[in-house]
Amino acid sequence: WPTVRCGTNPEQQEALSKIVEDRVEELLQKDENKELLDKLNKASKRVELAREELANIQRQEMEALRMRDYIAECQKEVLEARKILEEAEASLDCNADALQKEERLESVKAALISGLVGTVAAAPIYLSQLDVSPQLLLQLGISFATCALFGVTFRYAVRQDLDNIQLKTGTAAAFAFVKGLATLGATSPLELNSESLLSHALDAAFFVSQDLLVFVFAAVTLDFCFKTRVISPFPIKLLD
Repeated sequence: WPTVRCGTNPEQQEALSKIVEDRVEELLQKDENKELLDKLNKASKRVELAREELANIQRQEMEALRMRDYIAECQKEVLEARKILEEAEASLDCNADALQKEERLESVKAALISGLVGTVAAAPIYLSQLDVSPQLLLQLGISFATCALFGVTFRYAVRQDLDNIQLKTGTAAAFAFVKGLATLGATSPLELNSESLLSHALDAAFFVSQDLLVFVFAAVTLDFCFKTRVISPFPIKLLD
């Protein structure tokens, strides 16, 4: 090895660098050193690959942690949403029960008002026809029952369509025809002759007409109660 003194002279430093480079080049040219250098390069590459794999593993672990936190947060939100849904269902059940009770109450009110008005309207008719008190009470009781049933049916039939005259009169006419023809069936039996046919036709028209008058009075009263909100039309929910 040549001996070189270190100094601050640029020429000496340049010469020293050249000597070192030449010596390194000489060492690299040797076969045994080339093999070691190849092994060193391969080892360096393996180290780089290991570093990359370690970095990938660390990134995957970070992603797994973030995903775990996200799943936990989603589960928490699901539990909160389920709790809110259960509370909403319980509230709806309570509201539905309360609404059903209100609907029943309004139907009872419609039945009572219709029954009372129908009985009052039918009283003069039966007073003019019957003299026996028990029979009069029976007819008035039948009128109250049929008019009460009419009141409930009328409320469910008309619903919120309070301006539909055809629906209101049609409901009253249907009840009048059924009750009038039922009353006709309780009279004398029909005979196959013109006189009996004419008599039954006139009786049917009379019974239906008087019952129609009673149910129309009840329908008008119920319509007034609906429009003044004394009775709530069906369904009550639509009025909110």
